[in-house]
Amino acid sequence: MGQSLVKNYIHLVFSTKHRQPFIHPPVEAELHAYLGGICKEMGCTPIKVGGYTDHVHILCMLSKKVALMDLLEEVKAHSSKWIKTKGEDYKNFYWQDGYGAFSVNPSQVDVVIVYIANQHKHHGKQTFQDEYRAFLKKYRVEYDERYVWD
Repeated sequence: MGQSLVKNYIHLVFSTKHRQPFIHPPVEAELHAYLGGICKEMGCTPIKVGGYTDHVHILCMLSKKVALMDLLEEVKAHSSKWIKTKGEDYKNFYWQDGYGAFSVNPSQVDVVIVYIANQHKHHGKQTFQDEYRAFLKKYRVEYDERYVWD
């Protein structure tokens, strides 16, 4: 086969350190745009970026030339530095060390887009921790609760 054909939809989820509620308007929309810009710059086309006060969701196409770990490292490092330029309120902003990355079936992309778009409504009823546990269960990810929330 002469061509490498790849189409990997990835749903990334990660929170602020200790789930601190740092992400509020107007910085929220700017942050989401900035995260999407980093993905685009790395060749990982952003489809939808959203979240809530203490975490973000990114749905993107993972480039065949970029390792998932490298994408997350760039996204988190650059966005953390960027948000600290937004004022004194963000001087102690950090992302959590870990992340969740889940493959998305192409037939479910529209469902994930709507899910990410409705984060504010969704989190009126469910905490980030419960949401994340549900993802881990849905994707059958084994985990140790003691190490998930650092």
